[in-house]
Amino acid sequence: MERYSIIKEKNPREIVLLRGSGCKYRRCAFCDYHSDFSKDETANFALNKAVLSRVTGEYGRLEVINSGSFGDLDKATVAEIKKIALAKNIKHLHFECHWLYRNDLVDFREYFAKDGIEVIFKIGVETFDVDFRENVLKKGMGKSDPAEIAAAGFGEINLLGGIDGQTASSMAKDIEIGLKYFNRVCVNLMTANSTAVKPSAEVIKEFMTEVYPCFKDNPRVDILLENTDFGVG
Repeated sequence: MERYSIIKEKNPREIVLLRGSGCKYRRCAFCDYHSDFSKDETANFALNKAVLSRVTGEYGRLEVINSGSFGDLDKATVAEIKKIALAKNIKHLHFECHWLYRNDLVDFREYFAKDGIEVIFKIGVETFDVDFRENVLKKGMGKSDPAEIAAAGFGEINLLGGIDGQTASSMAKDIEIGLKYFNRVCVNLMTANSTAVKPSAEVIKEFMTEVYPCFKDNPRVDILLENTDFGVG
């Protein structure tokens, strides 16, 4: 398991994969990422502190991910993130969370903002096709549309591609909508895991042929052909 990396291409930043108490939702049909967790907060903090000690502040920007949402991190870890950010002159922090945490964004952002640190939140939308998102992927976001998601305080999104039922047109449309409402879009191509949702070779081929060339050089779009392309995982 690699928990620290440096992203040098688009939006240069350091990235850490921390461990929390576990995703509180755990019903996304395609995800087994939540298996990286522990209920032992002391052990989590020890691991997370060691990972955070590798942060240099080289780019003044740090992305923090974990197998769930920022709300699954223990208080000591959150305090350590702030401590490291202040010590390394990091002015921008990126965190992820599920839609369930949308009402917690303001307070969490303020915790860092009072020390001059900007927090940017990313959410896994996967697709803006509500029927596919809710009935196939089981995201638990209801009928929320892109404007509502952005208004809740999310500046970045994750999209998921390469699954049966998607087309080049639908995947391109998702990216276009994402770019209209959000600052950054990260596209993840489905990787085989222990869930019943499997990658489709045909859909991935469509993506690579018709969609990838259109967005691969866009500075606001990250495309992960493998789920470890950011160097962690």
